[in-house]
Amino acid sequence: MRTLRFMLGFLALLGLAVAQEITTPEKFFGFQLGADKKMARWDKIVEYYGVLEKQSSGRMKVVNMGPTSEGNPFLMVIITSPANFSKLDRLREVNLRISDPRGLTEAQAHALVDEGKAVVVQSMSMHATEIGGAQMAPELAYDLLARKDEETRRILDNVIFIEVPCFNPDGEIMVTDWYNKQLGTPYEGSNPPWLYQKYAGHDNNRDAFQTNIPDSQYMAKILFTDWRPEAYVDHHGMGGNGARIFLPPYAEPIRPFADPIVWRELSWYGAHMAYKEEEANLSGAINDAIYSGWGHFGFHWITPFHNIAGMLTESAAARLASPQFVHPDQLRGNTRNLPVYEAETIFPNPWPGGWWHLRDIVERQKVSAWATLDLAARNRETVLWNAYLKGKRQTERGAAGKPAAYVISTLQHDPLTSIKMVNKLLVQGIDIHRASKPFTTPDGMTYPAGSFVISLAQPKMGLIRYLLGRTFFPDNEWTRNRDGTPIHPYDMATDTMFEYMGVRVDPVDEIGGVALEKLSGPVEPAGKVTRGPNGYTMDGRLNDSFRAMNLLFDKNVALRRVDQSQAGLRPGDFLVAAGSEAVLEDVARRTGVDFAPLRAAVANGAHEMKRRRVAMYQRFGGGNIDEGWTRLVLEQFNFPYTSIFDPEIKAGNLNAKYDVLIIPNDSTATITGEAAGGGAGGGRGGRGAGGGVAAPAAAAGGRGAGGEGRGGGGRGNTPPEYRTGLGTEGVNAIRDFVQKGGTLVTLNAATAFPVDRLGVGVRNVLAGKSTLEFWCPGSTIKATFDNTNPIAYGMPEHGLALYLDSPAFEITAQDAQDYEIVARYADRDLLESGWLVGEENLARKAAVVTAKMGQGRVVLLGFPVQHRAQMHATYKLLFNALVR
Repeated sequence: MRTLRFMLGFLALLGLAVAQEITTPEKFFGFQLGADKKMARWDKIVEYYGVLEKQSSGRMKVVNMGPTSEGNPFLMVIITSPANFSKLDRLREVNLRISDPRGLTEAQAHALVDEGKAVVVQSMSMHATEIGGAQMAPELAYDLLARKDEETRRILDNVIFIEVPCFNPDGEIMVTDWYNKQLGTPYEGSNPPWLYQKYAGHDNNRDAFQTNIPDSQYMAKILFTDWRPEAYVDHHGMGGNGARIFLPPYAEPIRPFADPIVWRELSWYGAHMAYKEEEANLSGAINDAIYSGWGHFGFHWITPFHNIAGMLTESAAARLASPQFVHPDQLRGNTRNLPVYEAETIFPNPWPGGWWHLRDIVERQKVSAWATLDLAARNRETVLWNAYLKGKRQTERGAAGKPAAYVISTLQHDPLTSIKMVNKLLVQGIDIHRASKPFTTPDGMTYPAGSFVISLAQPKMGLIRYLLGRTFFPDNEWTRNRDGTPIHPYDMATDTMFEYMGVRVDPVDEIGGVALEKLSGPVEPAGKVTRGPNGYTMDGRLNDSFRAMNLLFDKNVALRRVDQSQAGLRPGDFLVAAGSEAVLEDVARRTGVDFAPLRAAVANGAHEMKRRRVAMYQRFGGGNIDEGWTRLVLEQFNFPYTSIFDPEIKAGNLNAKYDVLIIPNDSTATITGEAAGGGAGGGRGGRGAGGGVAAPAAAAGGRGAGGEGRGGGGRGNTPPEYRTGLGTEGVNAIRDFVQKGGTLVTLNAATAFPVDRLGVGVRNVLAGKSTLEFWCPGSTIKATFDNTNPIAYGMPEHGLALYLDSPAFEITAQDAQDYEIVARYADRDLLESGWLVGEENLARKAAVVTAKMGQGRVVLLGFPVQHRAQMHATYKLLFNALVR
């Protein structure tokens, strides 16, 4: 009997050992992750995480957050100890309470810290050509499950690790398939010729504060509402001729209004990462350089204002999975805090040059990822107490400072867009209240019931301040070179949501005793149909009226558009005949648009509407990010369109199929094919029509040896079938299209194309200006709109334009009677938010111009009216150009 019990015990232990065996990445994928010329594809990575979950003995949970833009799974992987998993919901509640300590006593906070675990989120390969992160992630997960040492046990016991193995699954699949297709050809290691995210391409990192694409929405849910981690690291890649890996902290300048602890935390984590890189004998790590603390409001730059230690790593690129030889003479600094490629305190161990492999990237990123977990595990109490202090002190600053709150009145030019903004703020985890009764502030401002109130006495005070308050980019020694020339901000100089969306937001210093109800979920406006004998009208000031228009066109409902003010109607209002009430009820429900009764029949001063056939030019060369965002905007508002490429345009006879052709933001040289290559998603194309000063390198992603990823490559690195450009044939075909009655709509820098190639008679008055004479990077500028012109129907008379490497027009044509100015920049005090030098160069200049050409017309939208699907304030300028 004793022998039998021994044998049964032995077999049980053997079975337990077998059950706990973890499949290595090498065994599953058939190669070491990061091996030369090998890439794990997303579907196999997803499969591997399923295997790990089954073998994890309760230490891993894989959550499919939902489908991406192209239907692939977006994974959130939670790794922690079985004991933590047994009370995971409670630990999440504890973490959320620590991050929002309003109402907590210090004793209660200490008790929660004693109970809680540090939550750390890390995401990989948002930019799909920066492949190292997604290749590293499975190995990191494996190590956490397979290693049995004290350090690993400490991490599992003290940290809840949330890994996002790939922030851009669609792009990972695209890049892997492209790489494998080109392997062994002259184009091996080149980037795909199209956007590596369906709509955003490389701009997916710029979507954190507007969350237009599913990937962003999932990450926002993890970071901003469901978990609110103590630390977040976003693993990226950069150019290959400088440091091997950038680690926190950021360089100067930083944005104000974050809690000071968060900036100290970045230095703390970054120092530990760098130490661990040196401990592992991995050269080339740099801190406090290249990337400034004031960047775009992407995920790693917005998180500090959520009181999260939001961090970035950037690894030097290879040729995707193919090794790259870098000669020592090719290594350079020429970037923030690394003027030359030499050792310094933040860069004590320069990489000497030689062959650079994907495995080198995987190893460095894994060390930095592990170091983050290690530091949080060793300092769990401090990390959690810091989270409490940040939330508490930011709330106190908001309560003591001015303004005390922001009020969003129900009285808006476009009320439905203001509700969209409120819902976007809720996605950020911001507390919003709604007034149940009309109220008057102590300074005499009166607001209707239903107005929204956002107090700054809450932990995300700094975030609120930037999204809803005017913002001025610093102009000081950190933002200018020694010769006084400005240094381009990393992307935009402002990300002020309310200005982008055209919503009136009032800062108030006192609220008083207002009856308020906290929003518990998104606001869902319900449009209504009020019957009348003469038909119905839709308000032309609403962006969503265009969506309703398209839904009605889909149902063959007849529409007219008002051209003259009359009987309470404004130019641009839509008229709908009676008789389709069931359709109207459905459209009102889906869009929130009201169908109001016409007071009297409209016989004159309106025109019949006809749906126009819209085409949009799409190119290769890495794709055009502006084109991708424009597609998204059109789809969000149900505009049907056709994407057309070079061959179809060159074939001519465009009028047979299309009424409108959109050319998104691009340089003339790229459109025509005269440029060497399109770059990663297309550059911003200089200052627009007639040439001008090219955008600095930083505008397209960093400076010198830094920068994000790599461009799409020139023609020599592109297969012939993906080389792009209209050439003379395409130019002539577009000229013929317009002459025969077509409408050409050009966006921002693409306005140079009809000037340079079709003879449109305007000039860009900013061409040739030095950056000392004129400088305006990504800023909101005051403008006036002629809303009696059909292109500006529904616009306010005074509003804002987003200036971004844009032209400013002066009409030079002999036939000037065929030209109309639709929008101008203001006379003085132009800057609303951002950075502007030399406003006299922009004052009173035309921003939007239309020109007749034969039987057709050209529309020059001289600033990014639909920028990143964020600039709701000026969508109507594009929409009006697409309708008749």
